[in-house]
Parts: sequence; C-alpha cells; structure tokens
Amino acid sequence: MTALRFAAVGLNHNHIYGQVDCLLREGAELVGFVSPEDDLAAEFAAKYPQAPRLDDRRRVLEDDSIELIVSAAVPADRAGIAVEAMRAGKDVMLDKPGMTTFAQLDELRRVQAETGRILSILYSEHFENRATVRAGELVKSGAIGRVVSTAGFGPHRMRKEQRPGWFFERERYGGILVDIASHQCEQFLFFTGETKAEVLSARVFNRAHPDRPGLQDTGDIHLATAEATGFVRVDWFTPDGLPVWGDGRLFITGTEGMIELRKYVDIAGRPGTDHLFLTDAKGVRHFDCSDGDLPYARQLIADIRNRTQTAMPQDRCFAAMELALTAQALAEGAHA
Repeated sequence: MTALRFAAVGLNHNHIYGQVDCLLREGAELVGFVSPEDDLAAEFAAKYPQAPRLDDRRRVLEDDSIELIVSAAVPADRAGIAVEAMRAGKDVMLDKPGMTTFAQLDELRRVQAETGRILSILYSEHFENRATVRAGELVKSGAIGRVVSTAGFGPHRMRKEQRPGWFFERERYGGILVDIASHQCEQFLFFTGETKAEVLSARVFNRAHPDRPGLQDTGDIHLATAEATGFVRVDWFTPDGLPVWGDGRLFITGTEGMIELRKYVDIAGRPGTDHLFLTDAKGVRHFDCSDGDLPYARQLIADIRNRTQTAMPQDRCFAAMELALTAQALAEGAHA
C-alpha cells in the first residue's frame, strides 16, 4: 500500500507542526504546503524541506493524489478551508477550534454529510498527550467504574509580544472557550462516553489586559449529562517561571476510583511529562506515561483507507465544538 499523501494549508498556529509530525510518524508523505505569509512559510520549509511551497491552494485541491488536507490557519478561516477540501474530495484534519461560529458548524456538518468525507479535529490535549490516552484505556477497562465527573484545567502562557494580531481579535480566534476550552469539552464527552451534554453555566473575562480589549484571558464552563457533571477552567496566566507553557490537569472521578493527570509538569515533583495517578480501593499508583502510544494518526490513516471512524467518531468531533460554541455564546450573553 502506498503512503498517504497529504498537504498543509494554513500555518498560522504552531500546532501545525504537531499535526504534520504525527502523520509523518505513521509513514504519511507531506507533499506540499500553502501559506500566504512568507515568514511562516520559511520556518515551515526549513523543518520540512521535502515539501514544496505552492502558490495557490487550488493546486492542492485539484491534485487527486492528495488524500488529506491539514490546517492550522487563523481559527475563523479553518471552516472555509475544510469546506473547499471536502467538496474537492479530500479528507481534513483541522487544529482546534475547527470553527468559530454556529453558522460555520452548520455548514461543516452539512458538507461533511453531503460528501461523506472525514472531518477530524486534532484536540492535541487528548490525542497528542500520552497520559490522556492512557487514562482513556484505564477508564474503558473499568478501572474506576462509571465516570460521574471530570474537572479539566487548561492554563496557557500568554507571550503577548510574540502573538500575531489575530490572536487578540475576538471574531478571528473565536473567544477563549471556543479556542481553548474545546479541548476540555471533547475530553468530557470522551470520558463519559456521551455525544451530547448541557451547558449549565459559562463565563469569560478580560481580567488583566485592558490594552487588548478583544482578548478574553480567563473563562469557565459547567457541563452536565444525565449521568455526569464536568467543570472546565482555562486562562492565559501561566507564570514565566513555569518550565512549560501550562500546568494542564484533568481529574476524572468514577464510582470505584479516581484518576488525576498532570499532563505537562508535576510541579516540584517527578520530572518530565505525562503523569497519571490512579486511586482505587487498593491504594494509589503512579503511571509514567511518557513512552505510551499515540494512536490517533495511525487510526486516522486507517479511517481514510477504510472509511471508518476509529480515530474520532464524527459525532463527537462536532459535538465538542458545539458545546464550546454554546458555552461561549452563553458567557458573552451574560456579560454583554
């Protein structure tokens, strides 16, 4: 079987490197990229010299040998790229958020259903985090019983001077709950095994950046299904002294135990990343997940070949973004 051929369209967020690398690890072939920004193109070309820069994305869309389009364009532009790609017969992997408005979500759902293409969103805090993948395996095996609650925390470092202009424009990045908390919305659905949930409350604020009125620097969401509740908090307040970009954590409570993930750092504790703590009737155990498997890209390639949904069910892909969009709308309506 020949290697899957893919191209990158839109390099505006550096998550594009994780998207490309996960596919390359599984033997896919990067055959080109499109970027109108010369500085972003130069950096990308230096890392992936095998891929030519193309001057027009129509060259990618019209190339029948290219099966997959990956994009980390400006968030507000991702849906349009995905629609074009699916209508051209391509499958798509987007960085999160996959869209920034309900209208874009509706169009993506419609076009995906019409074309039968795969639209996948790489929620990196799940699919590119070994501790989260391992937690999924433990929950599926019944290690903590039935999940009754989750609490996800996604703090990020601002690096204000290094951010492009769109980062501070609400209409282009989508709001903090759409931009960041979509990660935690997807994980709530994943660990509870649900495809729908209710947003009980949501809030967003600009607490400390009056010079950037379009920025939301903190937000939270309260979620619920019939069987479980979830809490999400995200912000842009990671201190400069932390050796990683954020102390991402996830707490999963089940009827027979609980799991805590310290995804990127165990503050003043064990070195490295991907720490998982499991507490049950037998005691407390620590799992070092740093050498664990990351099956997402391998599964996505198989899905493209077999027209299956093993990497991410299409319903959950859309449902996570619907939750984030609903929370964003609720939060901004309450604080208009």
